[in-house]
Amino acid sequence: MIRPIYLVLVATLLTACGGEEFQDLRDFVKNSGADMRGKIPPPPEVKPYEPFAYNNEANLPDPFKPRKPDLRSGNRAGLNQPDLDRPKEALEEFPLENLKMVGYLHQNKVGYAVIRAPDGKLHRVKAGNYIGLNFGLIKEVNDTEVVIKEMVQDSTGDWSERMSSMQLLE
Repeated sequence: MIRPIYLVLVATLLTACGGEEFQDLRDFVKNSGADMRGKIPPPPEVKPYEPFAYNNEANLPDPFKPRKPDLRSGNRAGLNQPDLDRPKEALEEFPLENLKMVGYLHQNKVGYAVIRAPDGKLHRVKAGNYIGLNFGLIKEVNDTEVVIKEMVQDSTGDWSERMSSMQLLE
């Protein structure tokens, strides 16, 4: 008895799904893209590769050697060059990122930063001292940071300034 009722119920549900209620919507969706045809532009014309014959007779620079500017000809490369003959200070043997500011002192109207080196030693520095591997000159010391002017050399040999700072560790 339950089986025939179940079959009648399933047949009723299936007939409800097959109605023409939304046929106009189905037709619209089916025909909405019928007239649309996209135009794709033709690919650009490929030009054939023309090899360049490199000969040294044309006095062209060697592409495999770095081009260092000539300092004797008045080039600006040596304009910002740091003093390479200056004696190095203790903190110039460590990278700047390995040094930590751990304290601040104020004595005789001069501010000093206490710097911990990677070897564990503490160093007291003030404005005018050098620090780090890139000729870092300490420009300012205050109770929260040390401001450093570094001199870095680019691939052409030109020296430029880069400002860095070291924050006091909490």
